[in-house]
Amino acid sequence: MPIKVPDNLPAQRTLESEGVLLITEGAAMRQDVRPLEIALLNLMPEKIKTETQIARLLGATPLQIALTLVTTSSYAPKNTSAEHMLAFYRPWGEVRERKFDGLIITGAPIETLPFHDVVYWPELTQIFDWSQTNVQETYNICWGGQAALQHFHGVPKYELPQKLFGVFPHHVRGGQDGLLRGFDDQIMVPVSRHTEVRREDLPKDAGLTVLLESDEAGLCLIRDEARRQIYMFNHLEYDTHTLADEYRRDAATGEDIQLPAHYFPGDDPALAPINHWRAHANVFIGNWINDLYQSTSFELAGIPKPRK
Repeated sequence: MPIKVPDNLPAQRTLESEGVLLITEGAAMRQDVRPLEIALLNLMPEKIKTETQIARLLGATPLQIALTLVTTSSYAPKNTSAEHMLAFYRPWGEVRERKFDGLIITGAPIETLPFHDVVYWPELTQIFDWSQTNVQETYNICWGGQAALQHFHGVPKYELPQKLFGVFPHHVRGGQDGLLRGFDDQIMVPVSRHTEVRREDLPKDAGLTVLLESDEAGLCLIRDEARRQIYMFNHLEYDTHTLADEYRRDAATGEDIQLPAHYFPGDDPALAPINHWRAHANVFIGNWINDLYQSTSFELAGIPKPRK
């Protein structure tokens, strides 16, 4: 089924060239279908790349999706044009009265900052609290996952001696969880971060379930049933060349950056990387969307309850 994106969004042309089914806002209004309402709080600096990555995965799911792009009201991004933000994004203050089936909160390149030193931290904590009443379930990615875990459970993050960077094997721990339907016993997941959260800091009585974990890269995916939060510390949404782009960017600035592990064939950056995670990314997001569809309440969907 198609994903509904804002008209003229730059990601539209890219996704159409890949065969992703899209529907414009105008066409969607003529259809008598209630799409699942998904909000994307995009905290990444290269917003168009992140929009495309997330929309690509949502567009591969079997249900119609309406994607709303959201930004913080308290901070204006510096790496994306004001024209793009004005045309396609809505400040959270403008959508806070709405209800959404799902919310996706991305990472941000501010990992080494203490949470409370982040300019928009007070607003983000309000968004986390708002999600408890206005969102069926939230999918938090990388720093977004660490931030949500800190807010709801006080779990700290730790700075690593060097960037954890590459595509690492991860064990499936929660095999019965619906998010992992169709997963192999071990999967490859892209990792790109300077910090980590640790299993020993997870509160024992909070109902947190570790779903994916790596011997090399540590915790990856946790479900928080009570808070209806998913904490993903890595990047299943990444494109094939995202890690290569990061490596070349950092190398060009003279940063002491190691090759991404298990990524370039033969550890040769002159060779094109091979994508080992795309299938599981699509299965994972498909499972999440299906779970949202199965569990969204009548009140959240704005549908009258059936009579008994």
